[in-house]
Amino acid sequence: MTAPAEQQSPTYYRMNPALVARLVGLGVVALALLVLLATVLVAIADLSTAVLLAVVLVGAVALGGTAWWLRSRAYVLRCDETGYRVRLIRGAGAHEAGWRDVQDAVAASPRGLPCVVLRLRDGRTTTIPVGALAVDREAFVHELREHLQRGQGHRPLV
Repeated sequence: MTAPAEQQSPTYYRMNPALVARLVGLGVVALALLVLLATVLVAIADLSTAVLLAVVLVGAVALGGTAWWLRSRAYVLRCDETGYRVRLIRGAGAHEAGWRDVQDAVAASPRGLPCVVLRLRDGRTTTIPVGALAVDREAFVHELREHLQRGQGHRPLV
């Protein structure tokens, strides 16, 4: 009789802080444009400046909340014992699959960006840009290989 497999807790790969900063920067620009539009509207329609203040406060709180979520709660990749799920990456392909559905994992560089491509048995692929993750590239590849081997029922040769 074999012992039950040890339950692995999910591994979350968060967004690279540089990418978070770029997204928050875009949010700051969008908020500035919104404040400009609200300022013009307040001036033309002779509205109270409280309207402008409300736009600024709501926008700042929303931007701060989004920045906090991106920095500390959002994840790009989640790996557990059964499979993976990719979020927040446009053009990733198949956003989730089970480890048993993965045929192999290969390195690629579409448009010069280092990526890991998970090729699925049904012909679909998942492209994960390594630069979008807040993890060392070599450590990520090693951990992903371990998840893949465990998920497919392979044991290490140690």
